[in-house]
Amino acid sequence: MNFKKIIGFIHLWLGLLSGFVVFVVSLTGCLYAFQQEIQDALQDFRFSKVENKAILPPSAFEAVARKTLPKAHLHAINYPAKGRSVEAIFFDFAPNEHYYIVYHNPYTAEVLHVQNMEETFFHWVLDGHYYLWLPPEIGQPITSYATLIFVILLITGIVLWWPKNKAAAKQRFWFRWKDATQWKRKNYDLHNILGFYSSALLLIIAVTGIFFGIQWFTYLIYNATGGEKNLLFTEPVSQKPIQTNFKKPVTDLIWEKMKAEHPDAVSLEVHAIESDSSTIGANVNKKDGVYWSIDYRYFDQYTLKEISVDHVYGRLKDANVADKLIRMTYDIHTGGILGFAGKVLAFLLSVVATSLPITGFMVWWGRRKKKERTAVKSAKVEVI
Repeated sequence: MNFKKIIGFIHLWLGLLSGFVVFVVSLTGCLYAFQQEIQDALQDFRFSKVENKAILPPSAFEAVARKTLPKAHLHAINYPAKGRSVEAIFFDFAPNEHYYIVYHNPYTAEVLHVQNMEETFFHWVLDGHYYLWLPPEIGQPITSYATLIFVILLITGIVLWWPKNKAAAKQRFWFRWKDATQWKRKNYDLHNILGFYSSALLLIIAVTGIFFGIQWFTYLIYNATGGEKNLLFTEPVSQKPIQTNFKKPVTDLIWEKMKAEHPDAVSLEVHAIESDSSTIGANVNKKDGVYWSIDYRYFDQYTLKEISVDHVYGRLKDANVADKLIRMTYDIHTGGILGFAGKVLAFLLSVVATSLPITGFMVWWGRRKKKERTAVKSAKVEVI
């Protein structure tokens, strides 16, 4: 068995093994690509008219939000870009798992809408993308390792695509269909040619997708690029309670501090105080549409002294190249790193990725049927 036949064998059986999962993950990726734009177009409660008034501090929204959802766990008050509604974000993990967003008028704290995020279409799509709609402890390893197999398929696919000579290369770079070209040949070209042109960018999308589900793989890449921090988020701890004489709620003071330091911020989020030992988290972003540039800050709830952390989700100014690479993972994966054009590109690549398991299966099925017909003909000849 020569080298290409070995590669072909690996490509075939890994493709059959992971094909369905790759199809679902890619299809849900297509559906999720423009979720932000679609929801903005359909949900007017996400926006509020800009008025010549002062926007209210976090404590005002916290008071109204807690009355609206008294049994839910308040996580943070988020101030998105100008012209958008302020969001009170509620979520908690099992056994009391829930995820709500209460949208408020920025100037009056009036509740505009209460959204159960777990009942939305795009939450369902994301659940399929991450977990195949299975329990996370089962679904995440399946999707993550299927994506790792997809990386191997892309590499072996390039090896199989590589033409032997110039004559063979003519059919590998572009479609040369004629009226008489059979659908099997067209399907073969779709699999090979689309796979070739999209392979490099699909590798990037696939590798960044693996970061979310395989810890050892993420650390391997992170350490290889010079990373030295902890990749797991751990919240710092506030000191033992002491007497304080603040005239305003401490979350409001942190909000004012962050606004003063970052007047050009496009979004600002202040976390609610969850316990006597928790800190006040404050996230500020100066770039719209991406997440890698968020500045994560943590303050002692009793002294308001800033506390440093040893993981990658700290101050942006303290992030090295490896830290920024990890921070950029989501934005690269979704194409958001390149703006709207990047999302369009990621969508088109997801369409191709969705098609590859289908066209690949049809190539294998067609060859299998051809072998069966050949075997039947040979048997008839022997009988005669």
